[in-house]
Amino acid sequence: MRFYKALLPFKAISFDLDDTLYNNGPVIEQAELAMQQKLLQLAPQLGLISPEFWWQKRKEQAQLNPEVRHDVSRWRLLSLEQGLMELGIGRCEAGETAELAFSAFYTARSNLTVPDSSHQLLKALAARYPLVAITNGNADLTLLGIRQYFQQAYHAGPSGKMKPYPDMFHKACQQLAIKPHELLHIGDNSKADVRGALNAGCQAVWLKHEAHFQTAVLPHLQIDSLEQLQALL
Repeated sequence: MRFYKALLPFKAISFDLDDTLYNNGPVIEQAELAMQQKLLQLAPQLGLISPEFWWQKRKEQAQLNPEVRHDVSRWRLLSLEQGLMELGIGRCEAGETAELAFSAFYTARSNLTVPDSSHQLLKALAARYPLVAITNGNADLTLLGIRQYFQQAYHAGPSGKMKPYPDMFHKACQQLAIKPHELLHIGDNSKADVRGALNAGCQAVWLKHEAHFQTAVLPHLQIDSLEQLQALL
């Protein structure tokens, strides 16, 4: 644990989800595979489509409509639909197939187990502070089994622009009826979480996963594991 700035009194805590409360990488890989398998089932005439093809469609969508990047679900869905049409599927069928493929992705994406240590920490913190989730992703608190700890979840897209834009932080503070500096945000991404929180006038705790990784923006507090947050109790 390393302090870079003095922590001011805070009244609520916000958490990033992916790669902060659990390891998200392997889950996304499985979700991508589930999407590919569903597409192969629904449109076998297309064969197995390279993941690179879908990544290119996402890049093209982002170039055509940069704002779509702020809603990862809609971004993926539109990219699927566009790609299917380019592969010869009619618009209506492409839309339906994209919805079903995305559903397979989302179901697999939510099929993960939050570590017991995260459950214990969240339960302890929730007994003392209001907790909210602020995420650029589309993880569902209920499907993750941690909804009971949080008063609200803010997702990029429906709740505003993605971090490091301040939209979701400001919305959370408004609904919690607190000032920005009274929100302590915890996340693993130095740009999205640390810079995002600081841009919004909030306090930031950086969960540093990699020993060699450095950040150009200093948080208030750096931790190497979530267990170190027990000190806040």
